[in-house]
Amino acid sequence: MQTTVFFPLPEYLLPWFYANQRNLPWRQSKNAYAVWVSEIMLQQTRVEAAKAHYIRFMQALPTVFDLAACEDETLMKLWEGLGYYSRARNLKKCAQQVVEEYGGVFPSDKKLLQKLPGIGEYTAGAVSSIAYEQKNPAIDGNVLRICARIEGNFAPIDSVERKRALYQKLQSVYPDAAGDYTQSLMELGALICLPETPKCNICPMQGRCVAERDGLQSTLPVIPKKAEKKKVTLSVFVLKTPKGILLCKRPDKGVLAGMWQFPNVEVDPKNPLSLKMQLGGLGIKNYTVLKEQGHTHVFTHLIWDMTAYLVETSDMPPAFLSFSLQELEQNVSLATAFKWCLRLL
Repeated sequence: MQTTVFFPLPEYLLPWFYANQRNLPWRQSKNAYAVWVSEIMLQQTRVEAAKAHYIRFMQALPTVFDLAACEDETLMKLWEGLGYYSRARNLKKCAQQVVEEYGGVFPSDKKLLQKLPGIGEYTAGAVSSIAYEQKNPAIDGNVLRICARIEGNFAPIDSVERKRALYQKLQSVYPDAAGDYTQSLMELGALICLPETPKCNICPMQGRCVAERDGLQSTLPVIPKKAEKKKVTLSVFVLKTPKGILLCKRPDKGVLAGMWQFPNVEVDPKNPLSLKMQLGGLGIKNYTVLKEQGHTHVFTHLIWDMTAYLVETSDMPPAFLSFSLQELEQNVSLATAFKWCLRLL
């Protein structure tokens, strides 16, 4: 299909968007800082889950200067529950660079935005179009799905060539109301052009979509099969001592880098070590196991099969720090993958 298939998009999507857009907290402002925070939050996070976090975050850190000066532990606590904590670390790095290099004003140029930490092509397109009305598409999975259906495109959705060609096609029909148009595409993918059950009967592009015309909604887009997730078995120890609950920090690189966690041991399910040996490796010699509970935590490319043990001990290995239950709940940015273990206390 040629670019002309997208010519009607602004004409039909913008009126639909103005009449049907959701009342989302980040739509109350087109300030670049607010747009950027919301876009980073919405990566790998559902809209409904992000709402309360966004409001709390913006109340605590209303400007890029506040974020740049925020203590790491405070930032992680504000980010708690959103997962993918590297996003929060990059958020602060980016804020500091915007303050130092641009006086606290985000650049409007997409290429300059992409040079900032944690800002890729999609986020740069979203910020430059929504905050500065630049005619730059923000192409994510939703937009790829919408456009594959509209133009009847059978190229794999993750094809670099496909994405590059689509960017040029979309940019060629961008209207002056660039920010609203960017959001209209997002909204169409969120409310109408759904992955499994698209609502074609109420779609503003009804009668102008190849997938609807030819009954290809379940065929398009073409999504390559994902690699099977790696499975890891963990024993997690909630160590209860006279001074409090023991925690340690994860390594600076890898999954949940730098986050607080309960001490844990990776276990070979085919040849597991005894609990005595596992605890001994953590420096715990004198202990009583009070209870245990299982849980599975799923990451994007990883599955943790976890068994948590509530253990009472008088040992205090130097690798761990102690916290009261109140501190754990109110002040410590405990990784979400481990928060369920608090149920044992």
